[in-house]
Formats: sequence, C-alpha cells, structure tokens
Amino acid sequence: MTTGAGDDTGSGLPEGAFQLRNDAGGARFIGAAPPAGHGEHRYFITVHALDVPHIAVPADGTPAYLGFTIASHILARATIVATAEIPAD
Repeated sequence: MTTGAGDDTGSGLPEGAFQLRNDAGGARFIGAAPPAGHGEHRYFITVHALDVPHIAVPADGTPAYLGFTIASHILARATIVATAEIPAD
C-alpha cells in the first residue's frame, strides 16, 4: 500500500502526478466527514481510462476544468459508491 498519496505534499504520488484542490480548498484527501446525526452520505470514487498519456491541466486548475479537459478523451470509466454515517451523540 502506498502512503502519502493524499497528504498535503502528495509525497506518495507517482512522479509527475499532483492533486487538484478539493471542495474544502486544499490539494489533499480529507476523507468522509458527514455531520453527526445527518444520516448516510454517499461518496463517489471514479476512475477514468483515457486515450492520451498526458492531460495538460495545471496544478492550480479546478476539478471542473479537469472534467471538461478529459471529457473527449474518456475510453472507459468505473465508479464505486461508498457510504459513511456518523451517529448523533
């Protein structure tokens, strides 16, 4: 298992790879964090197979820009839906 891939520096990512900002504004993995007592939340993890070896998206690009850029290069896509819930106290 690779460690560090989702930390602040992306130290476990392959050479040349980087993380885009998430919804919280940080370029890192923050994990599932539904509010306590809010019920079950769904999290979609999607992997795309592209027809090009490199996509020219800058490190300060947005996830929306990435989606627009890869749209015409997608050969296949797989999605896993995970759920998480934090019970109310």
